[in-house]
Amino acid sequence: MFRSSRFLILGSMLTACSGGMMSDLVAPNAASRDARGGGVAGAVFSETNSPAGNAVLVFRRSADGSLSAPTSVPTGGTGSGAVLGSQGAVTLSADGNWLLVVNAGSNDVSSFSVGDKGDLTLRGKASSGGILPISVTIHDDLVYVLNAGGSGNISGLRLQADGSLVPIANSTRGLSSAAAGPAEVSFDPTGTSLVVTEKNTNKIVTWHVTADVPTGRVINASSGITPFGFTFTSQGVLAVTEAFGGAANASAVSTYTINANGTLNVISASTPTTETSACWIVATNNSKFVYATNASSASVSGFSARQGVLQLLDADGRSGVTGAGATDLAITANSQYIYTLNGGSHTISVFGVSQSRGDLSAGTPASAPVGAAGLAAK
Repeated sequence: MFRSSRFLILGSMLTACSGGMMSDLVAPNAASRDARGGGVAGAVFSETNSPAGNAVLVFRRSADGSLSAPTSVPTGGTGSGAVLGSQGAVTLSADGNWLLVVNAGSNDVSSFSVGDKGDLTLRGKASSGGILPISVTIHDDLVYVLNAGGSGNISGLRLQADGSLVPIANSTRGLSSAAAGPAEVSFDPTGTSLVVTEKNTNKIVTWHVTADVPTGRVINASSGITPFGFTFTSQGVLAVTEAFGGAANASAVSTYTINANGTLNVISASTPTTETSACWIVATNNSKFVYATNASSASVSGFSARQGVLQLLDADGRSGVTGAGATDLAITANSQYIYTLNGGSHTISVFGVSQSRGDLSAGTPASAPVGAAGLAAK
C-alpha cells in the first residue's frame, strides 16, 4: 500500500513538478562498469529518502562518466518516503569537500566530509529549523535550509571546522505565504543573496545576507508560472525553470539579474523548452549553456546563455532523452557530464557535454533505487 501511494504521488508530481586534455565532446562509455577500482574520477550522490532510515547513495564516477552500482551511507535521520518536489535536497560545497543532505522525515540536515573518490564520513546532524526540509545550500561555512512544512521558512546553520552543524540564532525567516509551495533555496555566487522559488504563489523571494542572517526580504513576481528549480551562472545570472502547472509543452526558462536591493531584472522572459514540466536546471562553468530537465517529457532542453540571453540549442527542445519521470539534475564540477535522476524508470541517465557547442552525448544509464531523491555530482 505504501509503495502504491508513493507511485501515485510521483505521477501527480511529474505533471507539474510539484513533483589531461579532454576532447570537446566527451562521449560516456557505452557500457557502465564498476568504477570502485582504478580510474575513479569522482562520484554522484543521491539519497534514499526512506522513512525507515535515510541514507546517501554513492555512485562512483569513472573518468568516462559511467557510474558504478551505489553504496549506501546512513545519514542518521529519516526520509519522508514521498517525492520532495525540490532541487537541492543533496548539495555539495563549491570545493567538493562537504556534502549536505536533508532528512525530510526527521526535520534535520546531515553533513558529510567527502574524500577524493567520493568516500563519505558522517560529521554532524542538526535541526533544520522547521518542518519538512527539502533543499539546502552552502557558501563557505554558511548553510541555509528550506523547510516546506507548516508555514514554510528558511533557517541558518554554521558548518564547523570538524564538519558539525550549529544553528544560527535569529536566522529563521518566513516565506511570502504560508502556502508558498517552495522548491529551492540557494546562495548567489557571492554569498550575499539568498533566493527561494515558490511554485504556488509564482514568486521568487530574495534576501540580502548581512552578518550571516537574511535581511530585507523582497518578493518578486516570476516571469512565468510555477517557478521551480534554479541555478546561477558563473557570471551571476539567475536561471529559473517554469513548469507552467504541467501544461503540455508549455514549460520555459527565464533568466534574471539581481539588483542590490533584491529586485530582479528580466533578461530572457519565459523562453520555451517546448516540453512539459521543466523543473531542474544546471549551468556550465563557462556560462555558455544551461540545461533544464522536463519531468513529463523525459527530456533535457539545452540553451545557449551568453550574458543570460537564452536560445534553444535544438529546435524541438530535446537535447537529450532521459528515463521516464526525470526528477532531478546535476552537473560535474568540470562541466563535462550531466546526470538526471529518473523516478519513473528508477535510473540515472548520463550525458557528455560539449564545452563549445553544448551538444549532449548519451551514455548507458545506471540503476537507482525506488524513491531516491536529490542529486549532486563531484
